[in-house]
Amino acid sequence: MALRRAPESASWVSCMDPTPSSSAGSPFDVVSGALTGYRPRGGTTRATGQAAAQNNPPSGPTAEDPSEAGGGDRPETGGQEQILAVVSLDRDLKITSCNLDAAPFAGVSAAPGTDFAALLPPGDVATVTQRLRNAVETREAHVARVQRLRRDDGTELVVSMSILPSAERHGGLTVSLIAMAKRLHLYASATAIGTSLDIGETAQSLAQSLLAWGDVAAVDLDFAVWTGEAVTEQTHERIRLRRAALVPDRPWPKGYLTCGDNLPREASRLLVGAVTRDDLPQAVVIPDREAIERVLGDPRLVRALVPGNLPATVACIPLVVEGPEGAAGPIVLGVTEVWRRPERPFRDSELFDLQELVAKTARHVDLARQHQREHAQVLALQRRLLPRAGSDTIEVASVYLPTTPDSAGVGGDWVNSFPLPGDRTALVVGDVVGHGLGAAATMGQLSMEARALLSAGLGPGEVLERLDETVTLLDDTDAGLAAGYSALGSTCCIAVYDPVDHRVTLSNAGHLPPVLVHPDGSAATITAQPHPGLGTGFAVREPFDVQEFSAPPGSLLALYTDGLVEEQASSIDNGIDRLTDLVRDVHPWDDLQATARRVVGELAPQGRLRDDVTLLLARMTGRRSRDTATWQLPAHDDTAARARSLASSLLRRWRTSDQAQERVLLVISELVTNAVLFGTGPVTVRLVKAGDHLTCEVGDTGNGRPRLRHSDVLDDSGRGLYVMHKLTTRWGVRWTNTGKAVWAELDL
Repeated sequence: MALRRAPESASWVSCMDPTPSSSAGSPFDVVSGALTGYRPRGGTTRATGQAAAQNNPPSGPTAEDPSEAGGGDRPETGGQEQILAVVSLDRDLKITSCNLDAAPFAGVSAAPGTDFAALLPPGDVATVTQRLRNAVETREAHVARVQRLRRDDGTELVVSMSILPSAERHGGLTVSLIAMAKRLHLYASATAIGTSLDIGETAQSLAQSLLAWGDVAAVDLDFAVWTGEAVTEQTHERIRLRRAALVPDRPWPKGYLTCGDNLPREASRLLVGAVTRDDLPQAVVIPDREAIERVLGDPRLVRALVPGNLPATVACIPLVVEGPEGAAGPIVLGVTEVWRRPERPFRDSELFDLQELVAKTARHVDLARQHQREHAQVLALQRRLLPRAGSDTIEVASVYLPTTPDSAGVGGDWVNSFPLPGDRTALVVGDVVGHGLGAAATMGQLSMEARALLSAGLGPGEVLERLDETVTLLDDTDAGLAAGYSALGSTCCIAVYDPVDHRVTLSNAGHLPPVLVHPDGSAATITAQPHPGLGTGFAVREPFDVQEFSAPPGSLLALYTDGLVEEQASSIDNGIDRLTDLVRDVHPWDDLQATARRVVGELAPQGRLRDDVTLLLARMTGRRSRDTATWQLPAHDDTAARARSLASSLLRRWRTSDQAQERVLLVISELVTNAVLFGTGPVTVRLVKAGDHLTCEVGDTGNGRPRLRHSDVLDDSGRGLYVMHKLTTRWGVRWTNTGKAVWAELDL
C-alpha cells in the first residue's frame, strides 16, 4: 500500500543519514552518532556530556536542512519518530554519558556519575545488575532484551535493551534502549482484533486501537461485508459504506454519522475515491480543516463526516484484501479515518503503523465476511425448514436458535412439520454432526429426503432405514459441499400423528427421547431401543425400533435437540427432567408459540450458545368423530356394494351434493373392488371430512402397488384406476404393518 498526499496537502518524508561520525570509535560513539542523523525532519537532537561535544552538528546550512536540500514543499515535521536512546557505563556500572533526548524517554533522568540502577524499577535492579556485571566480566553482548525503565514520576517505560561491551579489554559498557510502547500497542492490537468472527466486534476493536494515534476513530465498511456477498469487482459506484464503529462513545453533533448509519452515496464515493488512485488503494492524509472542506465540497457531507467544528487533520487508510482470481486489483472493503488536532501532524512512522494494523484487520474482516456469508446461507436453509402453521387437527410451534456467528459455524439441527396423505401429520427433528456448510448440505439433503419418503407412504422406521443408507453413501463421497466431512452418528426422530385414531407412530435413530404430556397433566419420555445414530445401521444389524402410542386430544408432544438440554454444569438427564417439568405445566389454553419461546428461554444456556437450540411443540386436537367413519368389511364379491351403501348414508348426513356423492361412491367402488381382487383378508374403508375436502382410504393385506397406465381399446383392466385418477385431486399409496392403504382426496 502506497502513501500519498491528498489534494493541497504536503507529502510525508523521512530521512536517515547512514554515514557514521568520523570520531566514532566506541559502541557509544557509533550508536549516539547514529542518533544525530536519525531524527525527525526539521527536528534537533541533543546529547548529554561527552556525546554532546562529539555529536552536535556543525552550524550553517547542511544537506539535512530542508531549505538547502531541495525539500521546499516538505513539512517541518513528520519524519521517522526517534525511539532510540543510548547510555555509556564504566566498569562500576555508573553512567559516564547518555543520550535520552528522544520523546518516549521524557521523564527518565540519567545524570553522569549516577548508578544505572537508578533508571530501573526496584524489582528489576538485582537481575539487570547481575546481567550488566556478567557482560563486564565475560565481554559478551546481550541483545534485544525486553526491560522496564522508571520515570521520575514513578511511571514505567517498556524498552528493548541491548548491552554492548567496549572494544577495550578493561572498558565499560554501552546500553542501547529502543522504546517499544507503540510497537507493543501495535502487536497487542493486532492480536486482540483477530479473536472474533463478528464483524461489529472486529470493527469496534480496530477503532479502539486506532485511538492511540488520534482523538476520534471511525471504521466504515462496505455493505458487501455485512451481507457476506462475494466481492468480485471494484468500482466506486458499487461501494456503499456503513459506519461499523466510532470511538469515543459520546454525544455527537446533529447530522454526524454514528454506528449503524449508512453513509450517503456521494460520501461513500468520495471516501473510496480518496484512498484509491490508478485502481490501487493508498493511504491519504488531509492536513487541515480547510483542505477537508475543499475535498468534501458539500456542507452536508462535512457535517456527516467531520466530527465537530474544531480544526482537524485526518488520516484515511483503506481496508484492502487481495482480489479473487481474474480481478483487476485489490478489493477495498472499507475505510478507516483517524482524526486529531492539526498541530499534531501525522508522522511517517505513525502512518506506517496505522497501515500495518489496518492491513492485518482487513484480513480478519474478510474472514468475518466469508463466515457471515456461510452463516447466512445455512441459517436461511434452516429457517426454510422450520414448520409453517399447523392444521385443524394439530397445533405446531417451534423455536430455533443458531449458535453465535463467531462460533465454529451454524450447526446441522433441523425441525420440520408437514401434512401427509390420509389427514396425517409428520413431525421430524434431526441433528447432523458438525457445523458449517458440510453439515448444512447434509442436513438439507436428509430433511428433503425424509419429507419425500414420508409423503410417498413409507413409515417412520422405513424412512430412517433409507436415511441410514444415505448417510453411509455420503460418507463415501469425495466431492461436493460435504467433501471431507462425515455425518456418521447424526440423529433423527420421526413421529406421524393420525388425528382419526388419535395415535402416534414414532421411530428414533439415536436421538434424545421426545416428551409426551397427557391431557391429565402426566408426562413421560418416549424411550426407544438404544441406537448409535444414522450411518451405523449395517454395523448394528438391527431394524429401527418403531413405537405406537395413544395421543388423545389435548396431548402435547415435545421434540428437541441436545442444545436445549445440554449444560456443562449438569447432565443431559437433568436437562430432560427440567424440560419435562416445564412442558407439564403448559395449560391447554396457553399460546403454544409463546410457550415454546418461554421454555427455550428457561433452558437455553445464557450468553453465547455452544450449539444450536431447537424445540418443536405439537398439541394434538384430533378430528371430531362425527367427521370420520371407518368400516372393516370381509373380502367378498358384494363388499363393494356394501361399502357404497354405508358411504351413501354417511354422505347424506354430511349433506353433500348429489354430484359429489356420485364421484365419491364411484371412487370407493373402484378402490374396494381392487382390494378384493388383488388382496386377501378384510378390507378397511375410512372416510374423513375436512371442510370441503374428503379423504377416502381403502386398506387391504396385499403388497401390490396400483399403477396408472393408458388402457388399450380391448384391455379389460386399468380403466377403473384411470377413471379414479380423473375424479380425484390426488391419490397414492401408503404402506402399513398389515399391507397397504390406497388413498384418494376429492373436493366436495
